[in-house]
Amino acid sequence: MSAPAHTGTADASTSADLLPVTQMFELVDHAVTRAGERAWTLNDLDWSALRPERLTEADRSAVRFITFVEDHIPGYLSHFLEAFPVAAAEQELERFGFNREYFRFLVAWAGDEERHASALARYQVDTGMATREELLADLAEEGRKTFTLPYQHPVQSFTYTLIQEKATQLFYQRFRETVSEPFLKDLLGRLARDEARHFAFYTNLVGAYVARDGAASVPGLKDVIATFRMPLADTMKGYWRWSLRVADSTAYDHTEAYESVVRLVKGFVDTPGEPTVAELGEFVQAIRRVR
Repeated sequence: MSAPAHTGTADASTSADLLPVTQMFELVDHAVTRAGERAWTLNDLDWSALRPERLTEADRSAVRFITFVEDHIPGYLSHFLEAFPVAAAEQELERFGFNREYFRFLVAWAGDEERHASALARYQVDTGMATREELLADLAEEGRKTFTLPYQHPVQSFTYTLIQEKATQLFYQRFRETVSEPFLKDLLGRLARDEARHFAFYTNLVGAYVARDGAASVPGLKDVIATFRMPLADTMKGYWRWSLRVADSTAYDHTEAYESVVRLVKGFVDTPGEPTVAELGEFVQAIRRVR
């Protein structure tokens, strides 16, 4: 699929494109509270349970791949802080209030992702996949590359992240089913649960927009699905070959995550006689067939 023609960020929108601050507060507060209740640390993991001899080459390749993806959290966070700035005195109060609430979620989310990156990096070192020096150099090479999203409307950025979080959750679940190394199996379960929480937040957030805007929101969601790329797809050298090998070894297909958008829309605008959901479902199936 080709990239979308527009190249602005979410900050190009107007305050009318944002949810009321009180509604955003409630969505974020629920997500942040859940994050605190389900937090874990690297010290909670039983590092003595490592059994690197039980790792296959496919396992090792997948671990290396997902470490790059998770370690790019500074780039992801930088993009969202630029798109939803919280240090701009000229902003309208409504916009700042919305961004400020979203910032609360971003901080909690970034903490989760940084923990994922740290756990995977230590796993590589402790299992002998790479030395600390080699790994830091490799991660820095990819980490310094800029991450951006091409969407102008906030709900499109949120829809992208909804799909990405669901796709990542699905991958960790599928990968977990294929591994026999006990520590990695436990770690992947933790990662999947965190990604499921992130997905739940974005489902509630995008759902609030769809509930407000109804069928009028669907063209923007279709644009995201049509142009979706997993993080690093356009910046990491050899990404597509590597990702396909990893997907084949785990029976994983990220386009399965598109179905979550159809289910979300169906929950709010599936009115008898209205073709909106059926058309979106057909569109998603057509996209999945050509990938």
